[in-house]
Amino acid sequence: MEYEKVAVLENAFEAQVLDSILNEQGIPHYLKCYHDAAYDGIFQQIKGWGAVYAPAEAQESILEILRELREDEKE
Repeated sequence: MEYEKVAVLENAFEAQVLDSILNEQGIPHYLKCYHDAAYDGIFQQIKGWGAVYAPAEAQESILEILRELREDEKE
């Protein structure tokens, strides 16, 4: 199964909540954190916390969940 980058995640909280929801729903995915100790996390400030990767058929579901999470955060 080939995984592709679906979206950049803004912070660790968003990553944890998304991971939990995707695990509950049985959606295959993995998260990649951009933190690099050698550069003291500077890439996270520039590129975001990290990214979520998943198979093509799961991407739309993940994007919808992420949209809902981000809308809930704004309220």
